[in-house]
Amino acid sequence: MQREFLDFEADIQTIVQRIEALTGYPDSHRAEIAGLERELLRRRQRIYAGLTPWQRVLVARHPERPYSLDHVDRIFTGFTEIHGDRRYADDPAVIGGPAWLAGKPVMVIGQQKGRDTAERIHRNYGMPRPEGYRKALRLMKMAEKFGRPVIALVDTPGAFPGIEAEERGQAEAIARNLREMARLDIPVVVAIIGEGGSGGALGIAVGDRILMMENAIYSVISPEGCAAILWKDPERAYAATEEAAARMRVTAPEHLRNGLIDEIVPEPPGGAHADHDAAAGLLGERLRLALRDVSERPPADRREARYRKFRSMGNFGLEEAPSRTTREPSAPLDKGAAGSGAAGYRPAGTG
Repeated sequence: MQREFLDFEADIQTIVQRIEALTGYPDSHRAEIAGLERELLRRRQRIYAGLTPWQRVLVARHPERPYSLDHVDRIFTGFTEIHGDRRYADDPAVIGGPAWLAGKPVMVIGQQKGRDTAERIHRNYGMPRPEGYRKALRLMKMAEKFGRPVIALVDTPGAFPGIEAEERGQAEAIARNLREMARLDIPVVVAIIGEGGSGGALGIAVGDRILMMENAIYSVISPEGCAAILWKDPERAYAATEEAAARMRVTAPEHLRNGLIDEIVPEPPGGAHADHDAAAGLLGERLRLALRDVSERPPADRREARYRKFRSMGNFGLEEAPSRTTREPSAPLDKGAAGSGAAGYRPAGTG
């Protein structure tokens, strides 16, 4: 039963507390409990049908939301975790290893937050360091060697921004993952299950099929960070954060509309945190179907489609997205032009 409630879940909290108070009483309360459970379902459906973007951010961060290992335990069998990057250390914020999905061998990689204070510190609040991305890449290469598809579960506020991570090559580790994931011959299915924060999320999210859970978020920066940069007004920090969440279009329906994801995975009434088993059941079925679909394509076709998927992202408002950069034959290079070492080049099709 849900234990922590968000501000907009006050009506839900009242009913849950009433059901808990009646649990264990004589059978004379059975009818009342059944009525309360029906009312609880109705209220959850009504509230969650009209969530604002900021409320979805709060749901994606809910402390009781299922994390990667919660889904692994329920969706996969025979999971064996592999540790370390063989260069520096193990990163507990990234988990991964071989497993079975519906009887088929796969390689599972995920980002893991912590439930209590001790585990959050151990997992670095789900913020991977360079060794975490190197571990993930090693598992991907191992999967490619043995012909296992990769399933990646994304749930991070972002890559760890500490100076020690920068000293050990954080940006290079993420960039290398982006390049190598684009080249993988094996099928890659990605699911954003909670927070998909910036390059920290993208470092394991280049795939053939991108799924996103109904109340997850995916963004280049947190709404709080965006609001602090754009408005710089501490007196209206909360309102600015709500506005930033809306303007940034961080929710699954907006990403599907803009072509950044391929499919929305529905969640149980009241969000995934309300029923871990049901949430895992819905996600597992969509992962199985997505993996079946992408596995049917030849590797070369998969790589080409993967490349085109990510190459087309960001071409908003263009009638025809530029496919490459070209130089007109009559346009000489102007090496002294300010701000560019290749003046005279321009996107194809811009005239």
